[in-house]
Amino acid sequence: MSDFQIKIEKLLSRTAANNIWRQTECINLIPSESSPSLLVKMCEISDPCGRYAEHRTIKGKEVYYYQATDFIRDVEEELRKELQLYFGCSNIELRPISGNMANEVVFKGIVKFLNRDKPVNQPSRKIRAVINNELTNGGHLSAQPMGALFNFVADNLETGKENVFNFPVLKENPYKTDTAKLASLIESAKPELIIFGKSMFLYREPVKFVFDITSKLNPRPIIMFDMAHVLGLYGCFQAPFAEGADIVTGSAHKTFFGPQRGVIASNMGPGTGLEKLWIEIKGRAFPGSTSNHHLGTLLGLLMATYEMNEFKTAYQEQVVKNARAFARALNSRGISVEGLAADGFTETHQVVIRVRQFGTGENIARRLEENNIITNYQALPDDNSFVDSSGIRMGTQEMTRFGMREKDFELLAEYLADCIKSNKTVKNEVTKLRQKFLVMQYCLPVEKSLPLAAKVLSSILPGDAYLNKFADNLRSCSSR
Repeated sequence: MSDFQIKIEKLLSRTAANNIWRQTECINLIPSESSPSLLVKMCEISDPCGRYAEHRTIKGKEVYYYQATDFIRDVEEELRKELQLYFGCSNIELRPISGNMANEVVFKGIVKFLNRDKPVNQPSRKIRAVINNELTNGGHLSAQPMGALFNFVADNLETGKENVFNFPVLKENPYKTDTAKLASLIESAKPELIIFGKSMFLYREPVKFVFDITSKLNPRPIIMFDMAHVLGLYGCFQAPFAEGADIVTGSAHKTFFGPQRGVIASNMGPGTGLEKLWIEIKGRAFPGSTSNHHLGTLLGLLMATYEMNEFKTAYQEQVVKNARAFARALNSRGISVEGLAADGFTETHQVVIRVRQFGTGENIARRLEENNIITNYQALPDDNSFVDSSGIRMGTQEMTRFGMREKDFELLAEYLADCIKSNKTVKNEVTKLRQKFLVMQYCLPVEKSLPLAAKVLSSILPGDAYLNKFADNLRSCSSR
């Protein structure tokens, strides 16, 4: 056997082992991940995954720079309509391949928009001031100057740092905004952009409050909501467009059913005063930030959006029910749960626990992983850094989709508490629990999806001989 073949077999064996471990033995609780359905995965590996379809709007017409793109053009148009239905909005930009890129595209577009009337002999300026969520209070990296906001905000001449201000939080609950102090901050800082959204996300954001107090300002700040973590809960958790948001961004693979890519949505159509901003955002999507916009995952996102629009109500409600049941059960077993019990601990898919008395967040997360409970450690608001974190962040979305309900999360809480508090080995119990939840829900049933997946796979494999050999090997693997 050649070295080439040895390396290939080794990699694919490791890949198969990882699939089996993560998909059949682990309870996956990382709140920024989800497993796509079989049909979404089949779309991802289809022919478009290796193709290009660059396009831009020229004189009102969408011009494509590659041939054989009619199929993907139709997919993109259909996906735009499906997401307009999901958000209840008029504008969708699909080309960002991540939520982080979606935010960066928006920031670039805003800078271009703010300089639209700049005199020819004057240099371009940056966004004068921004309000966002502080990183240690759950703010997402992509909305920070060290992340996607890098180099788009003017410097504060007094501090020497970017002119970025953080939402003030309540002393008794740092996961909620202090709206009285926020009103004063808006008045003093005079932001041109206000960014809602978090990666440690337990409660609703005060979008309507901000819209109401800024709507009479001229110019009023642009209101943006980065819904990356809660995109799949749009409407059930919060509907920012109904509350006055101008822009919603997000990634399609956390609580949403999709593959890993991003989306930008808005209602900035004619007559809103922001129609030129939407034009700039589209221009920064292409040619500004993308060339090939990963057509395989674009096709997969259309399939995922079909699923989301069909099942969103039942799925969203169960995700939140599971999160609250999980939080209550953990609390009752002596695990300190962030948020307030009176508020149900959480309004999203996320449950955040404090584990400092048992070890660092990193060490506890590793212990849980060794017992097939997959989480991630998290800095809490009173921590000095992520390196020395006190928290563990978890989400119920993936296991909800595999069929777990409140009573199952209550049982999981027992295993998790035993592992954290007593360092008890619960790996066998966790694996046994996962064995009950191997079939994905909130999508086409297995008996209907498998024939369709087989049809797509047969179109990918080149010729009957190849397909027959593949089928023989598949039967051989299944019989072992």
